[in-house]
Amino acid sequence: MAGRIEIIAEIGENHLGNWAMAARLIELAAQAGADYCKFQSYRGGDVALGDPERDWFHQVELSDDAHRSLLDHCRRHGVQFLSSPFTCERADLLLSLGLTTIKVASSELTNLKLLRHLNGKAKRVFLSVGLATEEEIGTALEALSCSEVSLLHCVSLYPTPPNKINLRSITYLRERFGCPVGLSDHTIGCHAAIAACALGAQVIEKHVTLSRDLPGTDHVLSLDPGELNRMVSEIRDLEVMLGTACKPLSEEERAMIPLMRGRFHHGAPEG
Repeated sequence: MAGRIEIIAEIGENHLGNWAMAARLIELAAQAGADYCKFQSYRGGDVALGDPERDWFHQVELSDDAHRSLLDHCRRHGVQFLSSPFTCERADLLLSLGLTTIKVASSELTNLKLLRHLNGKAKRVFLSVGLATEEEIGTALEALSCSEVSLLHCVSLYPTPPNKINLRSITYLRERFGCPVGLSDHTIGCHAAIAACALGAQVIEKHVTLSRDLPGTDHVLSLDPGELNRMVSEIRDLEVMLGTACKPLSEEERAMIPLMRGRFHHGAPEG
């Protein structure tokens, strides 16, 4: 059987800058069986002055203290804290908190300064490849040559239409770059994530929310707590269903041979 599929519950900005909401999402993700709860690490003041969402980034930024308290909350509930830094300074904060696994967002795949800063310091990197060409992915992997990298196939459309997700990229990227590959899923629902696992995805990242009616761009493509529970359960079932790369014959099936092969009389055997 292949290795256990890792599940990242992407809380991202869906906490709306509210610590209690973030804590509740951690609790629900842990109860569902997620392996990681993922946030985003930036300062609103680092966003370009002309960016139309600059005020929003100020609203949902996480302070250093919030990072520490959310990390502690994750530990108390048996789930790993994960975040995406957007500057070297925020990367240093995450490393100072003892994180050995870091997520790099698609927008930062060409931020070679950040990648080289993380190289080796982060034992493991989840690297989303939305927006990227194959050449850019190769350059990013060179910049992270001293870290263990898992590529996450990703289409940076929110939400991603079914005809744009191109799940066969998962097997292609694994063969092309020789890395473990997963899916950072922006489609609506969880069927793309389940199909990705059947294609060999080793990591699934999916947004979670308390309600799709909340403000913000990511809620529409997020799973509510009940849907997250179902997705995790279906992925765990699928892991068992996939089995091993052979043609096994179980003892239970062997016991059926006399009945099934002898049920109809076909006369004397040929030959």
